[in-house]
Amino acid sequence: MRHAKLAFALFGLATLLVAADPTVGTWKLNTAKSKYSPGPAPKSATITYEETADGIKRMGESVDADGNKTSFEYTAKYDDKDYPVTGSDTIDMIALKRINDRTTEAALKKSGKVVSTSRRVVSKDGKTLTLTITGTNAKGQRMKNVAVYEKQ
Repeated sequence: MRHAKLAFALFGLATLLVAADPTVGTWKLNTAKSKYSPGPAPKSATITYEETADGIKRMGESVDADGNKTSFEYTAKYDDKDYPVTGSDTIDMIALKRINDRTTEAALKKSGKVVSTSRRVVSKDGKTLTLTITGTNAKGQRMKNVAVYEKQ
């Protein structure tokens, strides 16, 4: 009976480890591997994701090419429903959708209108996060940014 309890406990732990969101942790932008169009790329950026009872929480800060700091955060579930974003002038809602265990898509919205979409992919080894964002930037220009982050 003791062995059965131990096996059940280990199975439960293994299930939790496998089910964990691979984005959880802190990620730092590698500007040399990233591409920003129309640009310019930020000088730096760091994003932290953590799992909460209310979904995945994203916190981050970046420093733009002119040295200005920006940050925004949200807590959302992967259910394709709108969740509030705080700290951003360009978006106020986000809707996340899980594609597979390493890939997520998001609709970023302002006043109910989708202004950009993103695709977040964590590498198989869990060391790289690639965030591709397409849409309209704060200046109203079409953009396609491919930001490559490395796990810290």
